[in-house]
Amino acid sequence: MRKIIGAAFVSLDGVMQAPGGTTEDPTGGFKYSGWLPPVGDGDEAIGKTIGELFNGSFDLLLGRRTYDIFAAFWPYVEGNEKPMGEIFDRVRKYVVTRGEKPLTWQNSERVTSIEAIARVKHGDGPDLIIQGSSTLYPQLLVAGLIDRLILMTSPVVLGSGKRLFGEHTPGCALRMVDHMVSARGNIVATYEPAGAVETGSFASPVPSEAEIARRKAMADGTW
Repeated sequence: MRKIIGAAFVSLDGVMQAPGGTTEDPTGGFKYSGWLPPVGDGDEAIGKTIGELFNGSFDLLLGRRTYDIFAAFWPYVEGNEKPMGEIFDRVRKYVVTRGEKPLTWQNSERVTSIEAIARVKHGDGPDLIIQGSSTLYPQLLVAGLIDRLILMTSPVVLGSGKRLFGEHTPGCALRMVDHMVSARGNIVATYEPAGAVETGSFASPVPSEAEIARRKAMADGTW
């Protein structure tokens, strides 16, 4: 069975929108397209992680908008980026979309549902790497389909934008299995699923009168 590996560039406040370029995705009035190069270009932790991700055998799992961004860029790159463009040309791209717009980039395949992604995951082939595609994460987490999550967190706060853990993300626990911190403050942390969220309490087992009153105010909606 294949693994699904999410690899995301995120800000300290969890925004993952348009890290790569100033025209990448300004939708929703996002002001900071291209926020990653000033803090991530040449970074040793990010570079090592990307190299390890894409030097082996893999396929891509992409949302429709990320696919459009990639398809308009990677087949046309030259210079130092051309080898990566050739790799992305060659691998299979599974595109999650219910639309009928043609997928013109070679080796692209439409998948129309989370159930279809599950069938791909349980088939033969290399691991599936998610790039961008913020809308996929809540659905895949609900379905229990993500095997590994690699977060490359940069020291910027963006305030608004598309977030990795957006609406309808389920509660879940994760276990850190690896981490790196670069001299420039970028943090690469790798997580794997670790079951349900557990809860506990640091509170005294015998609440004070003030605490009892506070709880009553919460229950009454007056806190």
